[in-house]
Amino acid sequence: MPTCLIVDDSSVVRKVARRILEDLDYVVEEAEDGQEAFEKCRDNMPDTILLDWNMPIMGGLDFLKHLRAFIGGEKPYIVYCTVENDIGQIALARKAGANDYMMKPFDRLILEAKFDPDRLAEAS
Repeated sequence: MPTCLIVDDSSVVRKVARRILEDLDYVVEEAEDGQEAFEKCRDNMPDTILLDWNMPIMGGLDFLKHLRAFIGGEKPYIVYCTVENDIGQIALARKAGANDYMMKPFDRLILEAKFDPDRLAEAS
């Protein structure tokens, strides 16, 4: 079964995303910020990551840079999730190593499309 790490400081976002991803047969872990997420990745690198932009302690962009520089950190497929509709921020995330992005609020159809296992298999 594929694995996904949901990284978001909102417990509501994590709960909603977890429910949808588990319905897609993902094994899901959660982290409240980039630092916790990086520690979890060091212990067990996930296949995919749903990553929030703005978080305390370590934000999404810093997490991306640290993860992609870490041995094995090139592996996860990362979907950057933001409330910002700023092309510049999206470009920064892509440059730092995000594979895709989506806007908040998201719904089941959007998340299912981004994390469809067949789509991700084609991307790797």
